[in-house]
Amino acid sequence: MIRALYSAASGMNAQQTNLDNIANNLANASTTGYKSRRAQFQDLMYQNMVQPGAAAGQQTVIPSGLQVGLGTRTAANSILFTQGSFTETDNPLDLVIQGSGFFQIQLPNGELAYTRAGSFQLNSTGSIVDSNGNLLQPSIVIPSNAQSITVATDGTVSYLAPGSTSSQKAGQIQLANFANPAGLNSLGASDYQPTDASGDPIIGNPGGNEGNGTIMQGYIEQSNVSVVDEFVNLIVAQRAYEASSKVVKAADEMYQDVNNIER
Repeated sequence: MIRALYSAASGMNAQQTNLDNIANNLANASTTGYKSRRAQFQDLMYQNMVQPGAAAGQQTVIPSGLQVGLGTRTAANSILFTQGSFTETDNPLDLVIQGSGFFQIQLPNGELAYTRAGSFQLNSTGSIVDSNGNLLQPSIVIPSNAQSITVATDGTVSYLAPGSTSSQKAGQIQLANFANPAGLNSLGASDYQPTDASGDPIIGNPGGNEGNGTIMQGYIEQSNVSVVDEFVNLIVAQRAYEASSKVVKAADEMYQDVNNIER
């Protein structure tokens, strides 16, 4: 019964973490470029009362054994990089990646971060920046007198100058890809940085041979959170937590019966 108490408690702790994960997904259901996370669980070590395959006699072995599990734990909450839905906007610097890949931005500390949130705008010097003022990399500058901005599907950024009938190229957007995007480190603000698990970034032009997707202008990518699925997961987590709490209560009542034997 001691094992039952601790196993049930581990299940309650695991579902509490699962609930935290679900709450974060629901809170970011309207966050541009947000990618949902899915909790994954692992069973803990087992206490071998009878080892499977142990000798039962000179010619026979025990077919299944007796192993008592000691509960569960939350092993990971992996990022799901499925495509979010697109929303059309009136901003020519709102960009989405149709397919795989990440925009590159430069953080205030000089390091590069990677994001799917393509809500860009211009700063005071005409450079393209994200909503936090971080520069898009490679840096692209649009003159203040530009009459229109065009971003092609291959990432070519051009603008129309006053009195000109032909567009002038301002720069080239490059995308980064990773062998294992689920291994990226989340920084918040829909930004990620590479780790040993994700591998180094593979840089290339949109639609190139590196496997990057293409760019669409005038759209933003919404969160890929499915509110319906998250509410279903919420119900499952609640019922699992409730079941574990009932095991704790049952074990406690059995202990109480044992303590009352001598009375």
